[in-house]
Amino acid sequence: MNWSPEQIAGWLKAEYPRDENYQVSHETIYQSLFIQARGALKKELTAHLRSQRTIRRSKHSKSKGVGQGEIKDIVSIRERPASVEDRAVPGHWEGDLIAGSKNTHIATLVERKTRYVMLAKVNSRDTQTVIKALIKQSKKLPKELYKSLTWDRGKELADHKEFSLATDIKVYFCDPRSPWQRGSNENTNGLLRQYFPKRTDLSVHSQAKLNVVARQLNERPRKTLGFRTPAQKFNECVASTV
Repeated sequence: MNWSPEQIAGWLKAEYPRDENYQVSHETIYQSLFIQARGALKKELTAHLRSQRTIRRSKHSKSKGVGQGEIKDIVSIRERPASVEDRAVPGHWEGDLIAGSKNTHIATLVERKTRYVMLAKVNSRDTQTVIKALIKQSKKLPKELYKSLTWDRGKELADHKEFSLATDIKVYFCDPRSPWQRGSNENTNGLLRQYFPKRTDLSVHSQAKLNVVARQLNERPRKTLGFRTPAQKFNECVASTV
């Protein structure tokens, strides 16, 4: 299921808290992959890791500004309510486009409190196409669970007022060259590269395939959620709105 070693170790500890025979550290799992395994077995196993590295090393993220441009009537992220900042209530999302070869893209959405992921197929990155896809995605959720969207300064959201008018969802924009202000989304985009590598044609993936990938991410235990899954947390939020 492409769980990370840390997710496996955390899930085992949560599932069998009083039986150490069913527990193993994530470091032990990494060592078995990178040191003990050899040849074809090693290649098969490491293919399931996020980075698919052949050696273990610390990672340092690098931020790149893409699609920067003048967008009219933006509302700064600095004007977001405190309840959004501290993840106190669900319904506040972060979004972005991940890019592939041949100018292909996928729209990614992450709910801040539960880390629930939604993916949308887009045929181009022009603002009308992206806005239409985001509106369609918003209709799949209860209004109580989609109250705001935070995006970077990419021109694909130039028609953000049209999106807000159609959905009653507020849109906030990050400061220029500040992708870290959408931390949950940036982290998710990194996870998605396991399924959609850079410099590959993203247009070949159907919406059905995107839904399968999103479901797999949503059913992984997450350390930040106490090794519960985004799907569990999100479904609790859905149930509370009924």
